[in-house]
Amino acid sequence: MINSSSDNVKKLNSINRRMFIIGSCKFFIMIGLISRLFFLQVKENKKYLTLSDKNRIREWKLAPVRGEFHDYFGNIIAGNFEAYQLHIIPEEVEDFRYVIYRLKDLLELSERDFKKIIKKKNEIKPWETLIVSDNLDWIKFSKINNQLYDLNGVKPVISISRNYPYKEIYTHVLGYVSQANEMDIEKSESIKKNFVPGLKVGKVGLEKSFEKKLIGSNDIERYEVNAYGRRISQLEFQKGKKGQNLKLTLDTEVQQLANELLKEKSGSICVMDIYTGSIIAMHSSPSFDPNHFVFGISQDDWQVIRNNPMKPLVNKTLQGTYSPGSTIKPIVALSALENGIIDTNFTVKCTGKTEMYDQTYHCWKKKGHGFVSLRNAMKQSCDTYFYEVARKLGVDRLNETAKKFGLGEKVFGNLFDIEKNGLVPSTQWKKNALGKGWLLGETIITGIGQGYIQTTPIQLCLMTAQIANGGYKIYPNIFMEDNEKNEPKDKFTQLFQSSTNIKIVQDAMFGSTNEVMGTSYRSRIDDPIYQFAGKTGTSQVKRITERERELDLKTFEIPYEERDHALYVAFGPYKNPRYALSVVVEHGGNGSTTAAPMAKKLFKLIIDRHSIRESIKKDRYMDT
Repeated sequence: MINSSSDNVKKLNSINRRMFIIGSCKFFIMIGLISRLFFLQVKENKKYLTLSDKNRIREWKLAPVRGEFHDYFGNIIAGNFEAYQLHIIPEEVEDFRYVIYRLKDLLELSERDFKKIIKKKNEIKPWETLIVSDNLDWIKFSKINNQLYDLNGVKPVISISRNYPYKEIYTHVLGYVSQANEMDIEKSESIKKNFVPGLKVGKVGLEKSFEKKLIGSNDIERYEVNAYGRRISQLEFQKGKKGQNLKLTLDTEVQQLANELLKEKSGSICVMDIYTGSIIAMHSSPSFDPNHFVFGISQDDWQVIRNNPMKPLVNKTLQGTYSPGSTIKPIVALSALENGIIDTNFTVKCTGKTEMYDQTYHCWKKKGHGFVSLRNAMKQSCDTYFYEVARKLGVDRLNETAKKFGLGEKVFGNLFDIEKNGLVPSTQWKKNALGKGWLLGETIITGIGQGYIQTTPIQLCLMTAQIANGGYKIYPNIFMEDNEKNEPKDKFTQLFQSSTNIKIVQDAMFGSTNEVMGTSYRSRIDDPIYQFAGKTGTSQVKRITERERELDLKTFEIPYEERDHALYVAFGPYKNPRYALSVVVEHGGNGSTTAAPMAKKLFKLIIDRHSIRESIKKDRYMDT
């Protein structure tokens, strides 16, 4: 009995002990649960409320409205339009296969386009946006909106995209926009900040240079969704800021004429105000329609542009480097006058060629010009005269004058990253670049714009403008805000030692265009309102053999790629100069027959437009 009672006591104690332990565990678990609930509902209330809102509330960033480009007269030359897009976020789609095949039917996608969408989907992360189409027409966009109840995860988007109303007219100035890639996002903080799928950003030209000003900021839309992710209602709309509009100094009518004159030709036309440095026109040919790049250029269109032998992708105005030919002669003459090497009475007998150290240097006129002074040599573009002037002057003094007047360095600084410096050679340059000494023969051919010397069309325009304004430094600009900051002429840096020397060169250029035997006499305008002064140039692209010289072939008889480049520089009106221009036609033959006639047509329009420009300028100042 005693043992049985003892066993019962032990069992009871064991049960009590277990009950105590179990009870204690339950107590502590209950305390833990209560503490956790308190922590979640009180301490972490804001965090989980936010997470809940994130499931319920969605934020959608819209593409920023890009700033526009306007010409001098306020015409929109790069604007915007509403583009209808269709986006999908794959992770929000319950049955992607079903949705994509429904879209294929609704949008009538070709098999090729359909495969491209599938390929893009496989290349992106599930949470990234897949752009099914970035430029739908209104009918298809409406059709999608009517079927949204059956298209989970599909987002029709009204976006803003770029439009270039003048197509190829402004391509090499403005550049173009296209979809932002990873490199664009990495390099630009403004693109990274405002990035949305399908965002268009500047790729080249002013569109790229002024991306930060143009891009603007996003519209932000917040809306409530149901458990299926479908939109219920809009909660908030935060309006973004449109990008800055930029006004250029360019005249669309002059730019269009430049395009017409260079149609089916390769070359450049530049027009500049000789006092303010404003660019009136700056066209490179051939060009292309930048609208093709906005939504991604097709392979066929790209091959047509890329394989064009005239290289439409190259901006001839800024990237094209050419031997200036005889357009350099005004600078050679000015340098010789400024350095006291010659005067107006200095004459040379031209027999058609010059012999020196067993080398023959030909004049363009086989039988020669006879005795010529500076004015007649400029008028008739006598090479022999300028051979002798260059020999007496030396390449280093010519280098100094040429650089003063804008040759050999970028005209726009860092504005266009594609702009070339060109090259004005010197003895030191050759020693550093080629490790060889300078030769006298190289000085002689530099005097007629051949050899190592290379210039861009915009540099030739600047050179001419600074001769035309009396020899004062100007700073070319393409933006109205820069133009309005320019100092008056008398504040500009003087580039000459004697104003008489500038006038001598101006008068010689007048004779070249307006007097009998002048190389551009056939392109003259007798009316003083339009009368201009200029200098023709012919730039050799290959060495002429004796046999070719004897054949004396006409331009059309020479293979296109072997024809000389045709150049012309001019300023006008002569009695009261205001504008300078340069014309370069690749493989155009010679400046007198190809380039100078273009200048005649240009000056008529430029000068007719001058009074309109001035009236707008006057109105602007009155408003301010």
